[in-house]
Amino acid sequence: MDKIVSLCKRRGFVYQTSSIYGGLANAYDYGPLGVELLNNIKSLWWKRFVHEREDIVGIDSQIIYHPRVWEASGHTKEFFDPLVEDKKTHKRYRADHLVEAWLKEKGWEDKYKVEDMTFEELKEFIKKHNIKSPEGNEITEPMKFNLLFETYLGSVEGKKRKVYLRGETAQGIFINFKNVLETTRIKLPFGIAQIGKAFRNEITTGQFIFRTFEFEQAEIEYFFDPKKQDWEKLFKGWQEEIWRFVVEDLGINEKKLRWRRHSDAERSHYSKETYDLDFEFPFGFKELWGLAYRTDYDLTQHNKYSGQDLTYWDEETGRRFIPHVIEPSVGPNRIFLMVLINAYREEKERVCLSLKPYLAPYKAAIFPLLANKKELVEKARKIYEQLKRKFHTYWDARGNIGKRYRYQDEIGTPYCITIDFETLEDDTVTVRDRDTMKQERVKVEKLESYLQERLEV
Repeated sequence: MDKIVSLCKRRGFVYQTSSIYGGLANAYDYGPLGVELLNNIKSLWWKRFVHEREDIVGIDSQIIYHPRVWEASGHTKEFFDPLVEDKKTHKRYRADHLVEAWLKEKGWEDKYKVEDMTFEELKEFIKKHNIKSPEGNEITEPMKFNLLFETYLGSVEGKKRKVYLRGETAQGIFINFKNVLETTRIKLPFGIAQIGKAFRNEITTGQFIFRTFEFEQAEIEYFFDPKKQDWEKLFKGWQEEIWRFVVEDLGINEKKLRWRRHSDAERSHYSKETYDLDFEFPFGFKELWGLAYRTDYDLTQHNKYSGQDLTYWDEETGRRFIPHVIEPSVGPNRIFLMVLINAYREEKERVCLSLKPYLAPYKAAIFPLLANKKELVEKARKIYEQLKRKFHTYWDARGNIGKRYRYQDEIGTPYCITIDFETLEDDTVTVRDRDTMKQERVKVEKLESYLQERLEV
């Protein structure tokens, strides 16, 4: 993990935010390479789950909603983590994380399942075993810590209105369900997709970008008629779609993946069934992608709280009802971290990011063999100008060819193109493959099609 963090900082994938002021814990900015990789991941997700499906449309909702949205959804009451505080240092910790660490130290991980404990059971367990903080100090009894970020609208003191930064993007979809129905010709079953920022006032964070206060979600709410569609069959279908995307499109080693079912105690209040697709990060198997059967909970709640009719009219049967929902939800930031970990290679003479070519920040790099030879530089520039209109292309004339190759290997560029003296004679270039390091001569006129064929999603 340390090597991934170092690579991200060294090569401009991820920076600590506000670093010139000493940084802000668990907050990160994406650098020139990071933003390209992250955008490529989101674009691929959107292509697969929206553009290539006729039953899914997209929206982009606001970060701040009417505060009643969160009352209706249950977040103001149910969206919490168990908090304890070190009585001496006043540091705050998640109670369940302290219990997990204590069980691991005792070798009792298989004896108890922390995720199955209720809030009261967690409180009693800590008291019974006199569990202390990581510093060895006494801790307070667990308290319920709401994860929603509060803020205010209005600038006049005493007239400010409390609102929340959204804790999930899903509610923006539910509150737009009626709008989508009225402005499109889409019929059940159908999905509404959204990628956007979410905010959670986490007690403890860590593991680099895995858990942060501000993050992105890529979510779909897939609406259906439970009398016409079998939810278990739909659920299984979504599991297969997700698995295929992660293994085939992202190129992740399936031995590093597993499906894990939520217990009744762990499952969210709105869900009838939930599975997580976990990836084996360096710090263990952790959630990558959640899949939940939310029934008709959310639309029913918003129907009640808003006073608006959020039912669906089925012309074939003459029925009016509130649709049920299956929700696949993933964090692009977590996909980003998983992709980097999966692609990282240490070989004898180099570090290599073996990314899928279409995910790589740069698709090709152009090198004039010698930077002080005008004719080589001019020819290389001409090729660079031609390719950059089609592909995100890197120009590099610094140092020797070996160092340039190593740099591009480390940032994941799949193809390096060298313009040499032979190019001036027969209009061919040397194309080097990142993964195999094999080189071949390609005609300049065929270069674009050569790359296009290998970079297709």
